Amino acid sequence: MACTQEQRLFLELNGETEGAAGLDERPIRFVNIRESAGWSRDAAQATPKIAALLAAAQLPEPDPVGTVTYRSAGRCLVVGPAGAAWRAAQLLQDRLEVSLLLTEGDTAQPSSTVSPGLPQARTLPVAAGRVTQLTGWLGAFEVRWESSNPIDLDLCTRCNACVEACPEGAIDFSYQIDLSRCGSHRDCVRVCDAAGAIDFGRAPLETTERFDLVLDLGAVPLITLHQPPQGYLHVGPAAFAQGGADWIDAVLTLRERVGEFEKPRFFQYKHKLCAHSRNEREGCTACIDVCSAQAITSRRTEDGPEKGGVAVNPNLCVGCGACTTVCPSGALTYATPGPAHQGRRLRTLTATYRKAGGRDAALLLHSQGAGQQLIEALGRAVRSGRVSPGGSGPAARSTAGSVAGSGALHGLPARVLPVDLWHTASVGLDLWLAAIAQGASQVWVLMTGEEAPDYRQAVAAQLAVGQALLTGLGYRGVHLRLIEATDIAALDAALQAGPAQGVAQPAAFAAQAEKRATLELAVDHLLAQAPQPVEVVTLPSEAGSASPWGSLQIDTAKCTMCLSCVGACPESALGDNPERPQLRFTEKNCVQCGLCVGTCPEGALVLEPRLWLADGGKARKQPRVLHEMAPWACVKCSKPFGTQKAIEGMLVKLAGHSMFQGAALERLKMCADCRVIDLHTNPHEVRITDL
Repeated sequence: MACTQEQRLFLELNGETEGAAGLDERPIRFVNIRESAGWSRDAAQATPKIAALLAAAQLPEPDPVGTVTYRSAGRCLVVGPAGAAWRAAQLLQDRLEVSLLLTEGDTAQPSSTVSPGLPQARTLPVAAGRVTQLTGWLGAFEVRWESSNPIDLDLCTRCNACVEACPEGAIDFSYQIDLSRCGSHRDCVRVCDAAGAIDFGRAPLETTERFDLVLDLGAVPLITLHQPPQGYLHVGPAAFAQGGADWIDAVLTLRERVGEFEKPRFFQYKHKLCAHSRNEREGCTACIDVCSAQAITSRRTEDGPEKGGVAVNPNLCVGCGACTTVCPSGALTYATPGPAHQGRRLRTLTATYRKAGGRDAALLLHSQGAGQQLIEALGRAVRSGRVSPGGSGPAARSTAGSVAGSGALHGLPARVLPVDLWHTASVGLDLWLAAIAQGASQVWVLMTGEEAPDYRQAVAAQLAVGQALLTGLGYRGVHLRLIEATDIAALDAALQAGPAQGVAQPAAFAAQAEKRATLELAVDHLLAQAPQPVEVVTLPSEAGSASPWGSLQIDTAKCTMCLSCVGACPESALGDNPERPQLRFTEKNCVQCGLCVGTCPEGALVLEPRLWLADGGKARKQPRVLHEMAPWACVKCSKPFGTQKAIEGMLVKLAGHSMFQGAALERLKMCADCRVIDLHTNPHEVRITDL
């Protein structure tokens, strides 16, 4: 169905005719070709694009994935000044089990719009204090706060005697003392003698409780993450005072957060591929650094069958997929949909577009939220010649008013194929390069400001790596590009860029479930079709760990061939030779994690981001010798063991030690077998160190 406007009507009609003889039992799928193809100045040339969009819409649904379950009984903590907290409680208490945690002051809420404090009736649990820790997610928040005010709200009867007795007016109807104004008269203590709620000598009390939901009304959010956990909502003083959409949305959202909820398990993690840590040494931290929800933590020092690596909290994960995009090894994979399904979708779009006569396809990856709204707003503006001043989202942020004729905006060009994603950071270098190898001219990633800054930086770094590869192979033009647009004029201008040189013969391979397998297929095809084949493509050094390929530079003067780096390498890129002292390196396997660099006791290794393509790319798939040394021969049996440099260095360091003199020093020159024999044949010379 190409009519998304009447989607509800068609679904209702389909439901009424369900089971009728002769009707197709396949589910109805909807695809928007109006705003994305028809409403453009290129509408007359949009037939190949429409064919591609329809073909992609007919693909089967992705494989189902596991789910993450949240359970909420509706225990809600409202944190903020007394007036604001009480107003929120009035709107929530018929639906939720509300508790109040009062913070100092009530200055953010105008007295004309909110209650100046707490009511006389004690209808809700009330505490006061400063939040020291807030962790958790929907249904499992743990809040810790410290109470240091002299008035104990559990004992306070709200008789208002202290308010009247205080000569400085340091006590308001939140029933907390403003210590900065208190003159230490202690009249309040005298009038509260019966209840005993005021004690200036009381030690600070720390309290920890669990809640299902948290509404934060403070000026500074208790959780400052770009992607806060589900169940936590923050409404600042300005939004609260104005009673605007943010305030209303927060209240409505909280009221509906009672019961059991599910979301997809967005990721798959394969511990054996992870290059984060080995032997308590830390290597790649790309996923930890990029996660805006702090859902990924290090397990570097943890024990167990799968010690090391990372841990991903599925309850905190918001499904952005940025971790899978920056992961160089493919240990983290996006699951909804997986890379194989997403790759099939991109290949279907480009292949159908080309088969229908289209040329120079540009894939526009955008979010299903603000990105989709912006594209639709552009289509409507081109159609009507006017930008709507109403509504919400990017369209509302566009310049309102009349657009000077149909020539003011162009709309989506006929060669631009929009691809909606749950999040634009969920598709990375493997699928971008696969799309180019399969015939796309360009891949553009649209970001509209809804994304975390770390996501933009990470995606930009990955795009730079991919573009450096394509440019190094001689492909002309800009193939991989980040488009940042928050209004339709900026988007329209960015979409008018010209095409880039693509492959002469599109690849027929399918994207694989393993990230590095897809990368290898894409690189092999791009190299085979390259206008200017080269042996080495230098990748951006400023991208650092963003590069999934690279080599190692070794300082042979420092290296002692201890082979610590071999044991640290999680991808088997480094290896030894059981026959002689050699350090071997298979460049294809290196993910530039840096574990070898951090492990080397001599500081002899340096990462080198690059792609080595000698011998048609075959050389990087074979082990090569990075360094080798002459072996040390046992002074007894001539059996080689260790290296001359390592043994000679040890002899020099221990020659002056009192425990390594005479025969003891000589035994250091022997292999393990001969050392044992010598200990037994010369027992009178055995020292404590020998034992």
